[in-house]
Amino acid sequence: MKRDNRLSGVLHAVLHMAEVKEPMTSDNLAKVMQTHPVVVRRVMAGLRESGLVRSEKGHGGGWVLSCNLTDITLGDIYNALDAPELFAMGNRTEAPGCLVEEAVNAALDSAFAEAKQLLMDRLGAVTLATLSKDFHARLHARGGNVVSAMAHPA
Repeated sequence: MKRDNRLSGVLHAVLHMAEVKEPMTSDNLAKVMQTHPVVVRRVMAGLRESGLVRSEKGHGGGWVLSCNLTDITLGDIYNALDAPELFAMGNRTEAPGCLVEEAVNAALDSAFAEAKQLLMDRLGAVTLATLSKDFHARLHARGGNVVSAMAHPA
């Protein structure tokens, strides 16, 4: 089963947006996300609808954050992506005709619900500011600079 990596990709792109402090075009973000600009526009539209980013038109335009990094959580981004399914596992059938399978489903449903709640709590507790601080600590530890860290191969 193919993984849904949109959350990771969007977080990566949004942190780039925060670092460059100027609008980033869909083409530039596509290079960062290693995808097509149409995919970027589709994903960014969801973030715009959630009020997390805005687009600026015209020369020098592009996508910019519309909130402070301390105000945006990983959960906010996840929800702006229409809350993709977290787990690839699930019940064999949702309406079994077997009592044994009903017992299995009940146990799995409970475990999945608890795991999802734990993950959602964690996503809600981590802000983009937290990720930015981690990035800067890693950058400092390696003696790098923001300009070179923001460069991505075409």
